[in-house]
Amino acid sequence: MYFTDRGIEELEKRRGEEEITFEWLAEQLRTFVDLNPDFEVPVERLATWLARLEDDEDDEE
Repeated sequence: MYFTDRGIEELEKRRGEEEITFEWLAEQLRTFVDLNPDFEVPVERLATWLARLEDDEDDEE
């Protein structure tokens, strides 16, 4: 288990029943980076990874 799993587990426990849009998620990520500029690169990588998930699955076929 990675250290970050704790945060993911907390997110799932507290907000797991909610439905959100990617528009909402993008806005939250922008706000987070504005408040925590040191995390700009990891957030950018996560956003890019999420945006390309289906593309990666298509490449594997």
